[in-house]
This record gives sequence, structure tokens and C-alpha cells, in this order.
Amino acid sequence: MRVLLSIKPEFAEMIFDGTKKFEFRRAVFKNPDVKTVVVYASSPVQKVIGEFEIETIIKDELEALWQQTREYAGISENFFFSYFSNKTCGYAIQIKKAKKYKKAFCLREDFNATPPQSFMYLDVEPV
Repeated sequence: MRVLLSIKPEFAEMIFDGTKKFEFRRAVFKNPDVKTVVVYASSPVQKVIGEFEIETIIKDELEALWQQTREYAGISENFFFSYFSNKTCGYAIQIKKAKKYKKAFCLREDFNATPPQSFMYLDVEPV
């Protein structure tokens, strides 16, 4: 099973060039069968540009989560703690293998979907 995540373009590019190995979330999908994340690069790109396999999802208190992920977080410590402000724990989706598509897809035309606020389950391939 796959989910679609909206990710800022600069972070999406870091995922595909291998410098960002964790995608951070305040909340994650509950379905344990999700094995792949499809990446929607948000504004100004606004395209589905690739996907990655999930190695594991780490849930931990923020200080411990930062210590485990900081080397390949792709973000600063200040950004991390600001993103998780008012939270006691967070999630880090560990990226196993990323694949950037040769051709970017339009979410509306190719998936008949709109950008999700957090995530969206995908059960269709692009048309």
C-alpha cells in the first residue's frame, strides 16, 4: 500500500539526492501495510515527482528523536524543534530507497486527487 505526502520541494530534492534520510511528521498513517511514500512536491512545483520505500517509522520523544536522526535529518535543530512545537513526541519516516520519476505527474490530472493536508492513501497508479 502507498500514501501520498506533501513535501516542500527543497526537502523532496534532498530525499532524492540522498542527503535527507528521514521525513518528519507530527502524525502518521495508522495502516501498517503502507510500504511506499509517493512524494508530492508542494508549491511552487506542485507535481508528483517520485517515491520512496519506508525502512521503518520511529516514534519517540523529541530530544531522543533528534539524537537518532540528526545526521541525516536534512533540517537544522532549530527547524526540527520549531516544527514539533507544542508536541512531546514525533515521528521520523526512515527512507530505505528513493526513486525520482523521469516525468513528473500532475496530481489532479494523473491521480484525480488534490494535495493532502497531511497524507492521503493511494490506490491508483497515475493514468
